[in-house]
Amino acid sequence: MKVAFVTDTGTGQTPDYWKEKGIYCLPLQLGCDQETYDEYVDISYEDVIKKMHQKKMMKTSLPKVGLIQDCFEQLKEEGYDTIFAVPICSGLSSTLSTMEMIANQLEMQFIGVDCHVTAVVESHCVELAKQMYEAGFSMEEIQKKMDSVIESADTILLCDDLDHMCRGGRLTPMAAALGGLLKIKPVLHVNKRTQGRVDVFDKVRTMKKAQGVVINHILEEGVNNDYTIIIAHVDAYEGAIEYRDRIKNSIPDAEYEIIDLVSAVGIHTGLGCLALQVFKKETF
Repeated sequence: MKVAFVTDTGTGQTPDYWKEKGIYCLPLQLGCDQETYDEYVDISYEDVIKKMHQKKMMKTSLPKVGLIQDCFEQLKEEGYDTIFAVPICSGLSSTLSTMEMIANQLEMQFIGVDCHVTAVVESHCVELAKQMYEAGFSMEEIQKKMDSVIESADTILLCDDLDHMCRGGRLTPMAAALGGLLKIKPVLHVNKRTQGRVDVFDKVRTMKKAQGVVINHILEEGVNNDYTIIIAHVDAYEGAIEYRDRIKNSIPDAEYEIIDLVSAVGIHTGLGCLALQVFKKETF
């Protein structure tokens, strides 16, 4: 068995970043004004933020099918017989099912991991899987470790309103139907329990109260100093720092990181969004 590890730019990292790690990365597509761009190839994150400030409505889509096909065909020519894929979650994109279809057409074995989220959890899973494979672990052991990471993960989003989410179709039907939520500060979440779809967790009147709801929730869920805590933002760095500091008052010794919220989520939640992603970084 010769295994190729594949992900996409839902990780928040560029194809070149993953190439240096020996992992194949396919760019998601971003659409705006009838133009389509390959993320991090034809359009930068800074350009995305600029378009959002211009109040452009943007869309996201899976990597070009032809690009997936070309990548897998090339891998087969290079002697790979198995694709191990950790793309953006199936609740937000059809990338995983499309990869599986193409691998099957090429008569390659396909092992797909639905991380039920994106960003750092997706990134950690694909990198950990490759490291474990190179260390001689079986596919069953690797998948069990992936399940452990995913079970511990939660992503909670705070945005000003649901306008972007509703128009982009990224909410569950029930959540999208709650028009009254457009006037408040919704607390949204995405994880294994929501099957990778963005759903409403709570609703409050101010961002400060929303942050308090999130902090109480993760403490009740048992998030502690053993977790990695990511604060992501959409052009709201100062707000992300303040949010981190509030969380650190309750969980002082966890591993913290502040990042830009990945485009696949941020262009739907809108400017000013703050996201919290928590998970246990498994090792072997």
